[in-house]
Amino acid sequence: MTTMRTLPDADPAVLADSDKVLANLHLAVPGVTRTFDVHDPATGQVIAQVPDFNARQSLDAVARADAAGRSWAATNTRHRADILRAWHDLILSNAEVIALLITREMGKPLAEARAEISYGADFVRWYAEEAVRPGGNLRDAPAGGARLLTRRAPVGLSVLITPWNFPLAMATRKIAPALAAGCPVVIKPAPHTPLTTIFAVQLAVAAGVPEDLVQVVTTTDAPSFSTAVLADPRVRKVSFTGSTAVGKVLLRLAADNVLKSSMELGGNAPLLIFDDADLERAVDGAFAAKIRNGGQSCIAANRIFVQDGIADAFVEALTERLAVVKVGNGLAPGVGLGPVIDHTAVTRLTGLVEDATSRGAHLLAGGSAPSHLGSFFTPTLLDHVPADADLAHTEIFGPIAAIQRFSQQDEAIARANDTEHGLAGYVFTENLDRAFNVADHLATGLVGINQGVPSNAAAPFGGVKQSGLGREGSSEGLEEYQEIRYYNLALRPTT
Repeated sequence: MTTMRTLPDADPAVLADSDKVLANLHLAVPGVTRTFDVHDPATGQVIAQVPDFNARQSLDAVARADAAGRSWAATNTRHRADILRAWHDLILSNAEVIALLITREMGKPLAEARAEISYGADFVRWYAEEAVRPGGNLRDAPAGGARLLTRRAPVGLSVLITPWNFPLAMATRKIAPALAAGCPVVIKPAPHTPLTTIFAVQLAVAAGVPEDLVQVVTTTDAPSFSTAVLADPRVRKVSFTGSTAVGKVLLRLAADNVLKSSMELGGNAPLLIFDDADLERAVDGAFAAKIRNGGQSCIAANRIFVQDGIADAFVEALTERLAVVKVGNGLAPGVGLGPVIDHTAVTRLTGLVEDATSRGAHLLAGGSAPSHLGSFFTPTLLDHVPADADLAHTEIFGPIAAIQRFSQQDEAIARANDTEHGLAGYVFTENLDRAFNVADHLATGLVGINQGVPSNAAAPFGGVKQSGLGREGSSEGLEEYQEIRYYNLALRPTT
């Protein structure tokens, strides 16, 4: 039976500040009269109403972005870089406003919201720098008589579809390279968390981005939006972060117009801890990979494999670490874990715990919803999770650490790769040979070695298998918004 208890409420002064931020948002869109509610997951209260676009209104946004994009594509890269840098600076100077928005609409503690701002702004700064390095090549034809010139050009109007778990960073990670490459944008944020994106784009306009160049489309009818805009011949690119099931639908829609596609899809990240791992580093890394963002991250540690010799000590230490996490409203001081996104998530997480324990898993911490108010779930640890439990193959997306034990390295690698997904993996060992050997054999797009937060704006982020296509971040992220043009320059023979 679940025991309900009082959780820390928002600091009254901070809550008042966030209410002022919400009251000052400019949310109305001319011609869009229908709205939908945005809720605070810590309280369930409605905090804003945003425009609810229909398919026709979404196509109007495509038309506006396309018209603005023609002149933007003709601008020089230094101009784009300067505007992106100005946008970066405005994000940082409005950091506290954005942090309050993120916490109110998504729920994460303010400290984590502030960390997301630093991370999200870094993508804008990175692409301000990458904008002036668009690439290209000049080479001689092997048979002589010509020079072969390649250059990169903007791919065209880009439709960006972002999730709710990192409302700022997922938007900037897509918008910044699109603008750097010279592309206009239509962005659809998740209906749970549209406010941060709206405000961030308003800051981009204040920084000098042409007003119609980035269109924010908020809607509760994602299928109608996707069907309409991806069929429009003006659209040349789609980038999506979300579930594999939705990604497959979008790829089918994109196929009709042969759109360039980037898909960052579901994850089922294995985290491998070997007997020779430093226990403190392993606990710190596993805690970060599991509890950061409430476990609501596509690269969150989903299956934690621990070698027999260190397993008991690791489980004891991680259980103690989870026990002191303060759960409550993200605006309350000292809170380390806010709510999950909604009550549907609470029901799903409860079901995963019940399924695992019914199959023999040992529940050592948490496992319940501690309050009727808001969508909270306690930090949870289950040991000896059997391979047939739902936790062993389902993307958890919540603060549940699911421990499985192993004896041999080859066994751990085989079990880690026994999934259709391949986004992130983690390895904890003090043996350098083992670290690289295991990392090389994990079928994932990225690997954290002795650390639980491997993402970086300077690194290419993306998965293999059914975790997606393409990369975000680094120079590779810019190339996703470019196409290669090739010119063959004939040379007049000399006499």
